[in-house]
Amino acid sequence: MKFIQIKNCYKVYKNGVAAVADLTLDIDKGEFVFVIGASGSGKSTLIKMLYREEKPTKGDVLIGGINVGKLRNGTVFKLRRKLGIVFQDFKLLPKLTVYENVAFALECMGLKNSEIRPKVIKALEHVGLKDKIRSFPNELSGGEQQRVCIARAIVNEPKLLICDEPTGNLDPKTSKGIMEVLETINKDLGTTIIMATHDKDIVNRMKKRVIVLDSGVLAEDHMKGSYKASESV
Repeated sequence: MKFIQIKNCYKVYKNGVAAVADLTLDIDKGEFVFVIGASGSGKSTLIKMLYREEKPTKGDVLIGGINVGKLRNGTVFKLRRKLGIVFQDFKLLPKLTVYENVAFALECMGLKNSEIRPKVIKALEHVGLKDKIRSFPNELSGGEQQRVCIARAIVNEPKLLICDEPTGNLDPKTSKGIMEVLETINKDLGTTIIMATHDKDIVNRMKKRVIVLDSGVLAEDHMKGSYKASESV
């Protein structure tokens, strides 16, 4: 069984806009996949369906055999505990230190301090910020803040890391550093990564699997693709 299965999936919003149309995709464990396309192509909707911010109007979205679109609202938190999510805007808690921001998710799960500390330190080591544990978000650069977000997303060792435009607010040099971190996580931890992006340079340089959406439809799927694969993007 494929790790992620999207089967004949449709998403039509209440205003009648069809964001995704008859989308079928399979993604294996350990893959690194870029999702690209013009604004309005359905990238964000696909990403949101994966972490159950949105439900498909029709069809199925399965992660590890679990049909996430069928989950009751009261059980969605259980799914999200098994995922890591990184957003374009960092969503860090400004009054908490780097350590406290990363630890917060584990505290919400009821872990003991003796369990939390080694997990947090390990996550911060993965993103190269072990020396910043006592810093506050406003004392960090944008790239460092995004690394904290990645550490927070991987602290519970999820099998799937979902990234929604994680380099959108960063300069090219900083973006390259963030992608090196994500590639290390993918290779060293075996974490499946799905990343929506507009960043042509990153996609072209990394040569990962590239899924191209166009008006909610799967336009192209290249195993070692580039942003240049589609003239429409």
